[in-house]
Amino acid sequence: MALVAGVDSSTQSCKVVILDAQTGKLVRQGRASHPKGTEVNPSYWWEALQTSIRDAGGIDDVVAISIGGQQHGMVVLDEEGRVIRDALLWNDTRSAQEADELIAHFGAENLAARTGSVPVASFTSTKLLWLRKNEPEHAARIAAVALPHDWLTWRLAGFGPAGESEKGPVLEALTTDRSDASGTGYFNPTTNEYLEDVLTYALGHVPILPRIVLPGEPAGETPTGTQIACGAGDNAAAAFGIGASEGDVVVSLGTSGTVFSVSRSSTQDKSATIAGFASASNSFLPLVCTLNAARVIDSFADLLSVSHEELGSLALEAKPGAGGIVLVPYFEGERTPNLPKATAELVGLTLANNSRHNIARAAIEGMLCGLNAGLDALVEAGVECKRIFLVGGAAANPAVQEIAAEIFGVPIVVPQPGEYVATGAARQAAQLLLRSAPAWETSTVATLTRNRAIEVINNYRTAADFAAKR
Repeated sequence: MALVAGVDSSTQSCKVVILDAQTGKLVRQGRASHPKGTEVNPSYWWEALQTSIRDAGGIDDVVAISIGGQQHGMVVLDEEGRVIRDALLWNDTRSAQEADELIAHFGAENLAARTGSVPVASFTSTKLLWLRKNEPEHAARIAAVALPHDWLTWRLAGFGPAGESEKGPVLEALTTDRSDASGTGYFNPTTNEYLEDVLTYALGHVPILPRIVLPGEPAGETPTGTQIACGAGDNAAAAFGIGASEGDVVVSLGTSGTVFSVSRSSTQDKSATIAGFASASNSFLPLVCTLNAARVIDSFADLLSVSHEELGSLALEAKPGAGGIVLVPYFEGERTPNLPKATAELVGLTLANNSRHNIARAAIEGMLCGLNAGLDALVEAGVECKRIFLVGGAAANPAVQEIAAEIFGVPIVVPQPGEYVATGAARQAAQLLLRSAPAWETSTVATLTRNRAIEVINNYRTAADFAAKR
């Protein structure tokens, strides 16, 4: 039995799964935590990776490994391969003004056409411009720029600062993949080329950048001979781990929400609603992010003094449409649609419908309708949606599953909870051995189809219009 390993180096933690390369069956796994914050010394990621590998029983018997990681983060290295300053993570928003500056200089339509996306503060290009303006002494020392998964792959292959690594500071050995590079703001996912003019404007010079490694190609090997695959950004790895293919849309219900699809064609949305990322399988991964997802359920469970499961049970006692109560779920503003200063609205309350079960139902409907706005944006951009994979912690709630089928109006597949980013990375590793991506089956706890949605969606859109205009 050949074993492969997949890594999920996320914002919160590092997880390692070791699987049978042929079947995808989990053999063992490990985990270690990351420090909190929006800027982190990458050495903590490296320590967590080594700890989680040990926790998983080591990789001496593993033939190939791949790393999936949080997108966008800025890791800057000097000519000796040392980290110059703490990495700025995707959730560090200090470079919002620099995003506006890049858009003003290059134009939203131009950037969308060349990179697939209009930059926001998450993107690496904006962080480099912030660094140049606010820490010019650090910017001037930059010899190479990497993303979190690029830097970890480099260290896993034995490279790093002299005295801290077997192979030393060979910056030209840095590698990445299309999916992660497509979130930098200076990479064209259609031509697979870096945009030197964007880099020069942002940083003042063009540093060494990771070599693009395509799926099925090796990025290198560890000092003990384990092959290393190209890796991927976290959303792309998750889609690959679930087994999503063209026509599939993934709706992820985390603290915030994402709606993304594997697509044969790229998207170029100058409105910045859709990020035109690349996938982990040589195609594209158009993605919409919403700010309000599972936190909506958290808030209403606290309000009603119930557990998530009890909130779901209450919601299923109510009819679709919640008796006319509509939640517009913009508790922290919203990114899709772009209403950063909006607040949440609970509208349509009357003495007849003001009940705990109707309010619980409105909470779940509002959360899912917010994500449905993201799906609408993808469909309007030409993305095909034949079925939806519903993932994330809130997806395990039966009420969320049932109501999602009503809201989205297409078959809903709810995969069994699992480490899908790490599994997607492991699937990349297996691809090195099998010469093609293995067709591992994703077991499901539910496959649901539409029953009623029109009343819910129409009520929601009326309330959303009200909130946008007020």
